[in-house]
Amino acid sequence: MSDNAVDLSAVKDEIRQMPDPCAVIIFGASGDLTRRKLMPSLFSLSCEGLLPDQFSIVGVARSKMSEDDFREKIKEGVEAHSRIKSSQCNKWDSFAKNVFYHRANYDDPQAYKSLNKLLAKIDKQVGGACNCLFYLSTPPSLYPVIVDQLGRAGLAKQSEEVWRRIIIEKPFGHDLASATELNHQVHDVFNESQVYRIDHYLGKETVQNLLVFRFGNAIFEPLWNRNYIDHVQITVAEEVGLGSRAGYYDTAGVMRDMFQNHLLQLLSLTAMEPPAEFNATSLRDEKVKVLKAVQPIKPEEVAQYTVRAQYRTYRDEEGVASGTETPTFAAIKLFINNWRWRNVPFYLRSGKALAAKVTEISIQFRHVPHLMFPLPPGEQLPPNALNLCLQPNEGMNLRFETKVPGAGMRTRSVDMEFLYEQDFGENVLPDAYERLILDALHGDAALFTRSDEIELAWSLVDPILEGWAGKYASTLAFYELGAWGPGKSEEFIRADGREWLYGCSQNGASTG
Repeated sequence: MSDNAVDLSAVKDEIRQMPDPCAVIIFGASGDLTRRKLMPSLFSLSCEGLLPDQFSIVGVARSKMSEDDFREKIKEGVEAHSRIKSSQCNKWDSFAKNVFYHRANYDDPQAYKSLNKLLAKIDKQVGGACNCLFYLSTPPSLYPVIVDQLGRAGLAKQSEEVWRRIIIEKPFGHDLASATELNHQVHDVFNESQVYRIDHYLGKETVQNLLVFRFGNAIFEPLWNRNYIDHVQITVAEEVGLGSRAGYYDTAGVMRDMFQNHLLQLLSLTAMEPPAEFNATSLRDEKVKVLKAVQPIKPEEVAQYTVRAQYRTYRDEEGVASGTETPTFAAIKLFINNWRWRNVPFYLRSGKALAAKVTEISIQFRHVPHLMFPLPPGEQLPPNALNLCLQPNEGMNLRFETKVPGAGMRTRSVDMEFLYEQDFGENVLPDAYERLILDALHGDAALFTRSDEIELAWSLVDPILEGWAGKYASTLAFYELGAWGPGKSEEFIRADGREWLYGCSQNGASTG
């Protein structure tokens, strides 16, 4: 731990009250997400004393498994993936004894009746199971089935004394029509106030720090507009390829997988107006206003405002359709038609099998209006740039000009840098799921996506997908594994007299 490191455990009690006694019921409990993220996050929360004593977990899945087998499986997941290991925390035994397993077919009404009986039994043994947080960690095709059965079994009903909430994983729909239909199916059983549509990017500490950076400091917000900012870049780059996701990815592609949720969420947080207060209604109202102001890209405009590409060995991946044109990389240019951002382009890009894993938001400011220092003809000073590094080197840096020592007035770009690890110590950033699950237990939906926000995002993505599938699409580009995308993406931004920024990555641009 550095000299400046902060003991976060000393302040957590000032930040959070204890959630109500409750039970978390995870559907799809035998799956990878439960093992890698959900159970490790719940165990870390337990270790930090952020869960009530009357707390239990019920894993629901179709797999044949005993309760002891399930507990052993999640312990393996905790050891491999938890921020806090069981060796660092003496709470494993007390945590595990309140973990239960319920084998069930998701479309079987009897399974939900027996689940209700199990919850009643847990309520007597542990307490608190009358308050339920349901977590859908299943394939999306099962969301309507489980929601309907929860409604039929009376498990969604709540009162002034008892609450029932549900977390729904992405993808929420495949397009606008399916997302709207799913919203209707969910609202037939749950009120909107009970529904928590999760996007784990919003749980990242550095994403939330964007709000503090913008609205907790007086020096940047006056500059956060078209008068001082030339353009904004948002990059979500993945170093890995498909892994085991070929079946899903080849029908989704990068636009559905990353843009509809993660990138448009980051755009809305970057561009939104200051909320009156930090609560679910105010924050999400401002995000929705941004999405409403985004100028949609029409199908006939996709060649002008988008680039789509595929890494060269994608079609050789197991489970990928022969000759598929599913894009694994995309870059788009959007405009926000409001007072603050008029004529400021937002460049969004994301892809798989790229040069590095990095998520960053780069704000490039305008050039100085008049330069009094002598420069060779045609040259100008580099513009200032602010880079918000969301992962993996969490922090931020500000690039500005300073004088080079010696005669004359030569300048050089330098960085002023903040890194979480240096100031707060190692291993202090909670996993995104820790924050989001805890928020849901508290009934705080500020960092979850509202129904109208989901539908607005799909309304921006659908016309692009329509254009790519039709006569207006430009030829699919290709890029090599480990590049920063196709050469066409460089041409795309250079046509506007700009370059891609790499403020948070360790290596510069190379294209395929």
